Amino acid sequence: MINYKKITDDTYWIGGSDRRLSRFENIFPLEDGVSYNSYVILDEKTALFDTADISISDQFLENLKGILADRKLDYLVINHMEPDHCSQIATVVYMYPDVTLVGNAKTFTFLSQFFPELGSINKITVAEGDSLELGKHTLSFVMAPMVHWPEAMFTYDASTGVLFSADAFGTFGAIDAGIFADEYDFEKRFLDEARRYYANIVGKYGMQVQAVLKKAAGIDIKFICPLHGPIWRENIAWFIDKYQKWSTYTPEDDEIVVIYGSLYGHTESAAQKAASMLREKSGKQVRIYDVSQTHASVLISEVWRCGKIVLFCPTYNNGIYTPMENFLSDCAALTVQNRTFALAQNGTWAPASGKLMREKLEALKNITIVEPVLTIKSALSETDEPELKAFVDAIAEA
Repeated sequence: MINYKKITDDTYWIGGSDRRLSRFENIFPLEDGVSYNSYVILDEKTALFDTADISISDQFLENLKGILADRKLDYLVINHMEPDHCSQIATVVYMYPDVTLVGNAKTFTFLSQFFPELGSINKITVAEGDSLELGKHTLSFVMAPMVHWPEAMFTYDASTGVLFSADAFGTFGAIDAGIFADEYDFEKRFLDEARRYYANIVGKYGMQVQAVLKKAAGIDIKFICPLHGPIWRENIAWFIDKYQKWSTYTPEDDEIVVIYGSLYGHTESAAQKAASMLREKSGKQVRIYDVSQTHASVLISEVWRCGKIVLFCPTYNNGIYTPMENFLSDCAALTVQNRTFALAQNGTWAPASGKLMREKLEALKNITIVEPVLTIKSALSETDEPELKAFVDAIAEA
């Protein structure tokens, strides 16, 4: 059934949601699926902005045919060549063989890799500041390399103030009957998933995000139309401020996160005790996560949210407990920085995880390690109370 929605008088959303998908990129768990957004402008010339993932191809193509009716498609603007947005390009070309593809030089390099059969299709190669006239709509192009692929770009419609923002400003989660962020309690419904999306998909490219935010500051943005998640038309500055914080690795709040690994429950018990004491000492909210049970993408999102992270880790095969080591590898891959870590190690005969965790964290940028490192021998006992108190006091005062 055709299901497109109006954004402005002649600009439409023609996307859909996949609620069956359990893992985005076959990595990140999805509790409520994900949306794939595509957009159309109907002017003297018609323009389609990106396609959709193959999982919603039937809905996307039905929407496209429905919105165009008996009109031809003049332009397909490709803001992002990742397969969850470009998978239907060849199908669209077969349906509308006179269409002209619009992208930058890198776009068409990737197009030739995914769709070598489209080598002879009409193309317009654009660069920073170039424009394209549709009639009353004038499109201009903003290059956004490495946000989060090298060919990524934004398209800005000066007549409506719509910014088609590719994967920037996106979020995990299907969208329901409403397509606008203000139709939801966004902080309750989407904020955690928007942060998790940013931290894990875009997070390592903070410098590049900062560059494109500076460009966006000079644009009169009335709508942000991302490729995932709801569209922004109100409180845009609030969400841009989130991106400002996230891309500069600035904590959102002063809560404390405790992440522990535990083989038999002893390290877990120590982490729970320390978290309780830390809550009383600091007066801050303290969140506790089991590194073996909580997906690393959630932990990374919490690292982006909070300024202080406490790690409790057993020694395993003379090294770091494997799930904790994987989490720390993600921290390194995503260039976590500007954070304070406190470390607690456990070991029955040769505790070593504290030293090894320190080495990994000190390789990151602007990381503070709280002293002292807490050492537990097998299980926390009453004799460890002074060391535990000193550990908690140091975290609270850091």
